[in-house]
Amino acid sequence: MKSYHSKMNDNAQASKPLAPMEWSDIRVFLAIARAGTLMAAARQTGLSQPTMGRRLKALEASLSLTLFQRTPDGFVLTAEGESVLGHAERMEEQALAFQRELAGSGQQLKGSLRVSSSDWFGVHVLSPVLAGFLKQHPGVSVELLTDARLLNLARREADLVFRIQPFDEPYILQRKLMHMRYALYAAAGQPHPVAGDGEGSALVTLDSAYRDFPDMAWLRRMLPKARTAFGSNNREVQARLCAAGIGLAVLPVALGDAMPGLVRVDLGEAPPGRDVWLGYHRDLRRLARLRALVEATTQALAS
Repeated sequence: MKSYHSKMNDNAQASKPLAPMEWSDIRVFLAIARAGTLMAAARQTGLSQPTMGRRLKALEASLSLTLFQRTPDGFVLTAEGESVLGHAERMEEQALAFQRELAGSGQQLKGSLRVSSSDWFGVHVLSPVLAGFLKQHPGVSVELLTDARLLNLARREADLVFRIQPFDEPYILQRKLMHMRYALYAAAGQPHPVAGDGEGSALVTLDSAYRDFPDMAWLRRMLPKARTAFGSNNREVQARLCAAGIGLAVLPVALGDAMPGLVRVDLGEAPPGRDVWLGYHRDLRRLARLRALVEATTQALAS
């Protein structure tokens, strides 16, 4: 049976207040949980690996928990880590919402904007619009990310995204910006007769991961016997290989018409076009510089 003093010590230990947690340590925990290694998490956060390790140990000590199992392949969440993860993600969600609310209240045309689009769209369509916008608003800086990934607007991986699919997240404000026409192209100055079924013709296409894209389906229907000579997920690479005479390519007109050495090929039916959508988080709807860029882009490109 425990003595009176022993019971008092137990009660004092149980009622001892938890050490305060730093939000920056929670961010470190989330980065390691998502990346799986200290090196990858350090790249995401901009911190050094030793700093990441120290911050994680401090968090585990403050919680009196072991959050990760250290394995040769990286960091794996323990059961305690799994239980903490949901709470940490909700903390992150609230912190990001707070940041977006503060950003959205800014009315001056000063500050930075992060924009995301596909590579060719950024080069051939957005660049002229951004150049005009920046001349008109020199207090704004724009970072353009040409990335095939669908960046997370809730985490502010981007402020404004252009893509060929509508957004399905309920917190995204979006609009259809334009309809992008496509055409079939061949190298200029070279014979490019195309048989009815495409037999004897070579194609430059998207890679196999994009097999279900409308232009890929159109090529299979229009030229079922043509062989694929080259595939890439990069439209500009496709255009350059087409101009080099490697094969026929379906390209966005904004890219194909601007690429030297390409001519259109008419098969009697144009390839299907694609709609381009823009989207941004609803918490940024009052951000003056974002509204100004959306308006400038809409005026220049809306069809």
